[in-house]
Amino acid sequence: MTRWTPYVTVATVVERAGRFLLVEEDRGGPHTLFNQPAGHLEPGERIRDGALREVAEETAWRAGITDYLGMYVYEAPDGKTFHSHAFFGMALAHLGHDLDRGILAIHWLTLEEVEALDRDGRLRSPLVLKRIRDAMAGKFYPMDVVHER
Repeated sequence: MTRWTPYVTVATVVERAGRFLLVEEDRGGPHTLFNQPAGHLEPGERIRDGALREVAEETAWRAGITDYLGMYVYEAPDGKTFHSHAFFGMALAHLGHDLDRGILAIHWLTLEEVEALDRDGRLRSPLVLKRIRDAMAGKFYPMDVVHER
């Protein structure tokens, strides 16, 4: 019997003056891909703490998380299932350290620029645009909807 184990990830939509913070990643394909600051939850890590850590590691920005966007389920083309907890926040301060390995650059992009990347097949997953659109529509949940420890 095959054991099904979804991957638990976190992602944060960070907005500043109508632009959204995205990372440009080298995934080994013909083009680089764009994603929100995101990654896997580490053992014993609280979900919100993981989201803040990923923003700092991947973008060298400290963010303030204000809202929970929800849990997004994504079935990747390779058959993996991701349970991605998404947050919304704002940029607070640039930290000035190096970006995580695999991150080529960070970009502050408008919705229209993200939509153009989507049309070109340059978003890491359909969740990137979905999370931004949900945030812009005000589809937020209170932070206390996530129950931990």
